[in-house]
Amino acid sequence: MKAMILAAGRGKRMMPLTENVAKPMLLVAGKPLIQYHVESLKKAGISDIVINLAWCGDSIKSHLGNGAKFGVNIEYSDEPENGLETAGGIINALSLLSDEFIVVNGDVYCDYDFSSLVQLSLLPTQAHLVLVENPEHNMTGDFAITSGMAKIEGQQKHTFAGIARYHKSFFDGLENSFLALAPILREKMTENLVSAELFLGMWRDIGTPERLAEINKEVN
Repeated sequence: MKAMILAAGRGKRMMPLTENVAKPMLLVAGKPLIQYHVESLKKAGISDIVINLAWCGDSIKSHLGNGAKFGVNIEYSDEPENGLETAGGIINALSLLSDEFIVVNGDVYCDYDFSSLVQLSLLPTQAHLVLVENPEHNMTGDFAITSGMAKIEGQQKHTFAGIARYHKSFFDGLENSFLALAPILREKMTENLVSAELFLGMWRDIGTPERLAEINKEVN
């Protein structure tokens, strides 16, 4: 099984910290965010990783290289400077990925154990999402879980962690273009094709300079 780290975002809310560096290269406890993911995926037995690049992608390439120094094999999926959005980026990289693959946002910090996704039996669904308790910046949540299935509405909605396992069929019929993931997820949920779990461990969305400062205080 392969994994993909989404790392093509511009990181506008992080300016000026991301003026000359990709957002997943920002440091937490002296280490780039993206390196934590590479090491966690390796620990879970995933050695083939695809990373999409757009804004300041060279900063990621120069640090990670081909992945050999981390014990993995890294391939890169290049995008236009403004990127292709989440779904567009995945679709653009499908030829590099396995039939089922794990995706993680490069700008989150967590202690999620990816081996649980490796062992997951996905079919007959097409996707499995990891949800977390709602942070202060997203108190209304994104999706609910009912009998193990992700739902658009429910008694209690949780936040999508940016971590998931997909089957390539999830993206059948979609164009390789600028395309957001959330509307596709909602449509698939109406077809009962998306399962979900609630993760209660450490997870932070490093979306602003303030949140970056907070996580560095927490883990240092």
